[in-house]
Amino acid sequence: MSLQEKIQQCNQDIEDLKNEIQGIAQEADENAQPLPQVGNAKKIGVAQFSSKVRKQLKGHFGKIYAMHWGSDSRHLVSASQDGKLLIWNGMTTNKIQAIPLRSSWVMTCAYSPSGSLVACGGLDNLCTVYQLPDKKGGAGAGYDAKCKSWELAQHEGYLSCCRFVDDTHIITSSGDSTCIYCDINSNVPLSIFSDHTGDVMSVALPSEGKSSYFVSGSCDATCKLWDYKVKKSCVMTFRGHESDINSVSFFPDGQAFATGSDDSSCRLFDLRTYRQANVYKHEKILCGITSVAVSKGGRYLFSGYDDYNGYVWDTVHGSKIGDMALHQNRVSCLGVSPDGQAVCLGSWDAVLSIWA
Repeated sequence: MSLQEKIQQCNQDIEDLKNEIQGIAQEADENAQPLPQVGNAKKIGVAQFSSKVRKQLKGHFGKIYAMHWGSDSRHLVSASQDGKLLIWNGMTTNKIQAIPLRSSWVMTCAYSPSGSLVACGGLDNLCTVYQLPDKKGGAGAGYDAKCKSWELAQHEGYLSCCRFVDDTHIITSSGDSTCIYCDINSNVPLSIFSDHTGDVMSVALPSEGKSSYFVSGSCDATCKLWDYKVKKSCVMTFRGHESDINSVSFFPDGQAFATGSDDSSCRLFDLRTYRQANVYKHEKILCGITSVAVSKGGRYLFSGYDDYNGYVWDTVHGSKIGDMALHQNRVSCLGVSPDGQAVCLGSWDAVLSIWA
């Protein structure tokens, strides 16, 4: 057998194994019990949800693509294609800081745990980190104060998501199919994660920040769990979606995560059982999902859709229990405040709405 024939045979064996694994996973999902039937969960009633718009943040002049709460549950950062990062006080609706961007094609933004840094990135392939002015009103502080910045140029494709680990380390995902764990000060990639076969659209870290793992969602329709302190392939791969996965979000205990996809469904994956635990979809909702976030108690799943709406799901029963209908264009991002008291939705209509 020639070398070329051996290579072809190996490739065929790989494809056969992949098909066998997918068949086993599909059979397991079909035979799995719905979450409400597991243990005593069926005795739990469907959750009730009641919320309304408390604040609207208006100040952007272009499509809002991303937002992220600060750890104090009061401040938040938003990124828009008007070429600005805006820092808001969500309680007063005041704009605290406006940061002009070198590129208006921004796709993601993030607040550091300490609240002293923000980051953003997009089609410029860069993750740019900004140091915010002294909150106590030090020299140069103010709405138009200039911010010290660092540019992390490690990716070969657009930057789709970024999340701080701490004030000196950040995790980014990109259209080059990789995630990178990077040292901010030295601009040195400490780990590069490259097991995905499609654009990586989102990353999420457990809210406690005590674990060294994170999850990623990709256009290859899989989610992968990684340990950013270990330079090796992914720890787990989760399948179930039929199209691009646009958003991932951990449950508060860090033992499960939710996903949102272009296949019009959200899904719940459990790390302990290494399988899909629930599916959230409705026959009348046919559009893609842009973003997901889980309530602090883990009972509600919030999701943003291309049909201009946000929906609320009961994570146990899988039923839709609420609508957040206000925006006049695509809901592109959303997030639950760390204290669990509010949900913020960002839209292409250039408005942020805070619900509580």
